[in-house]
Amino acid sequence: MKVVQEYMQALYKSGLYPDKFICHYKQGNFVDVEDPATGKRHKLLTFCTNDVLGLVQSEEVKQAAVDAIWQYGTSNSSCSVLSGRIDIHRQLEEEISAFKHLPHTQLFLNAWMAMQALMDGFCHLAITVPGFRNTRETLILTDILNHGCIVSAIANADNRSGKMFSQSPDVRVKAYRHCDLNDLERKLRRYVRAGDRIMLVSDAVFSMDGDIAPLPGMLDILENYPGSVIVMDEAHASGAIGKTGRGIYEHFGITPQSVLDRGMIPIIMTTFSKFAASAGAAISSHSRELIDLLDASPTSIGTISLPPPVTAAALASIRQVKQNPLLVQTLQANTRYLRSCLYEAGFNPIGETNVIPVILPPELSPKPFANHLMDEYGIWVSPIWFIAKPRLRITANALHTREDMDRLVEAMVATREAVYASTDKVS
Repeated sequence: MKVVQEYMQALYKSGLYPDKFICHYKQGNFVDVEDPATGKRHKLLTFCTNDVLGLVQSEEVKQAAVDAIWQYGTSNSSCSVLSGRIDIHRQLEEEISAFKHLPHTQLFLNAWMAMQALMDGFCHLAITVPGFRNTRETLILTDILNHGCIVSAIANADNRSGKMFSQSPDVRVKAYRHCDLNDLERKLRRYVRAGDRIMLVSDAVFSMDGDIAPLPGMLDILENYPGSVIVMDEAHASGAIGKTGRGIYEHFGITPQSVLDRGMIPIIMTTFSKFAASAGAAISSHSRELIDLLDASPTSIGTISLPPPVTAAALASIRQVKQNPLLVQTLQANTRYLRSCLYEAGFNPIGETNVIPVILPPELSPKPFANHLMDEYGIWVSPIWFIAKPRLRITANALHTREDMDRLVEAMVATREAVYASTDKVS
């Protein structure tokens, strides 16, 4: 423990350790927040929640979760292989399949487990079957800025549970530069071997840069490798992009069936913590066999299934999104308005979605900037100060009013002036 203690002391001293806050109450985009270090409480207007459609406090969603507890209890207490699924698991899978236009879906507790199950199942076929031997290696192409759940799963793809169970062939992982189609094409030409099973995996919307993967160009490249699998992580795309919030395929006017028709295999991961007011994740595919394989993977067998209230909340949320596309349109209008206001105020928001990273000049540190917004103006944004390009990570949602967004931009302008003034005094 000595090394851990020494490291943490250095981390505290460096200022890199993130602030922690306790939320006591939330109504709309206003949150009662406590700083546990000081005990001080603030009522804050938040621009850091991922509740993009504002459904977390929907009466219908909350009631669905309560009703599920009365019918099923708080937990299924085991995996579906050992103790069966509850009916709302099946209903949620059917809703996601319809929403994403892929007929078969498997639920998971979170995106990390979903992605690991996919790697175990696809790369290693999960369980040894007498008389069956897989001799084909897997080549995985991954965007260098993919989310941590993808990075973790592919980093372990050649040494985790699937490999241990099945003794299957090697998995090779190659990263390509962020959204760089030329680099992707070069990597494929260089590293593909005869007989390889090819998988390309990418965020649909990147969680820290707010930009969208160039799906049409990716498909044009993969079409030269028939049978290739393309995996889209739609955590920040579901509910946020596409006319009705169905994600990256709808955004570009592409259907999963058209991808199949071109000789490639689309797989979509959906998560429920952003647009669906809940928690958990799902993998959807055209292949019943792949979904059954994931259900038999060590990652699925070794844990509980999605708890009833969480499942019911996600189910009710997705149904609301399908019935009320105005939610998605409001989110997208708010995104456009806030981005334009930030540009006009002289800030540098990157990306193109409701995830709005604002890159500050080098002399402005995101953490003190965000603290000033909180202390002086009662506004909460997320400072990101421990990666290559420090930034403020702002998220717009469907509940924000124009007055809310104007208040944010005015506070950011005033904070910028105040920070520069204090810098001048020091110098």
